[in-house]
Amino acid sequence: MLEMSDEALAVVQRSFDMDVRAESWLGEELLTDAVPISDGSEDRDRSLAVPERITLTVPRRDRGFDWDPGADPAHPLAAFGQQLRIDYGVNLGTHWEWINRGWFVITSSEAEGDTVSVELQGLLTLIDEAKLIAPFQPSSTDTLTSTVRALVEPALTCSFDGALVDRAASSSMQWDSDRMEALGEVASAWAADYRVTEDATLLWELLTDDGDPVLSLTDGVGGTVVRWQAATTRDGAYNAVVSQGEDAVGNQIQGVAYDTDPDSPFMYGGNFNPLPVPYTESSPLLTTVAQCRAAAASTMRRLRRQNARRLGVTMVPHPGLMTGDIVTVTGQGLTNQPCVIETLSLPYSPDEMSLTIRVLA
Repeated sequence: MLEMSDEALAVVQRSFDMDVRAESWLGEELLTDAVPISDGSEDRDRSLAVPERITLTVPRRDRGFDWDPGADPAHPLAAFGQQLRIDYGVNLGTHWEWINRGWFVITSSEAEGDTVSVELQGLLTLIDEAKLIAPFQPSSTDTLTSTVRALVEPALTCSFDGALVDRAASSSMQWDSDRMEALGEVASAWAADYRVTEDATLLWELLTDDGDPVLSLTDGVGGTVVRWQAATTRDGAYNAVVSQGEDAVGNQIQGVAYDTDPDSPFMYGGNFNPLPVPYTESSPLLTTVAQCRAAAASTMRRLRRQNARRLGVTMVPHPGLMTGDIVTVTGQGLTNQPCVIETLSLPYSPDEMSLTIRVLA
């Protein structure tokens, strides 16, 4: 969860006055610290390559300024590299507390009538659109850390959690065009996850759903509504992962992880299928059996994100919540059940917030 004072945390548990402000930057130049926002919303979905999408409605004229960017490449709302830093404000009575929601790239702006519609995406857009001009291959001295830096910097500055153990990257690895595909393969082999933080850093950390709950949600309390999401499918459901690699002398190696969670509907040996239903992956970045096993366990956790039981929640907006946060849920037959936020939609006007949360074992 984003940093908030205890006073603000108490206020957002009920109805409150809110506001949104935005700064526009072009490189190191502050173009304006006061983009007027009349409406908008922020959507985040951890399953997407670029998880963040924002839409803003801005008055065409405000305080004597024309907010239609037209063809001006230096306009605060133009889509020529401009980035917005967005803060969500909570009225505490004596003052406003501003919660930084992060930095976002303007992808389009269009004037219609008296308003300008602005579309933004997360900073991973810079990596997703920057295809490799020539095949990328780590050198014999590269590590996973230096490989990641070479793929994304200077577009984004990388930070690595101390729990991640760096190791050599295989020089037999090669990516032809897609930087995001390369990052995903490194993340899988490293049993890691990455995200853009609110201060615009690409943070790499161990893939885990562990953590202390940041909020308790109770169905029917404070306007909160919790409902099961009914859709189920066998598509993309696996009860085993096989991760294959190659050791230093060229022998094929592998590690296997099984879904052994008794609360999982896909548990290996259970009713889903008593035989293995494997997902197989292979990477030259895996050079030991231990690495293969860690990668298999990591991939199993990612697959469970896609197929686990989910709940839909509508509630009073909480500007501190982020995808990946752990919450507890009481209702729909659950009592203080740990869940993780997979998607969220935060309105930038007085309205309900919606979440999709995944039930943890």
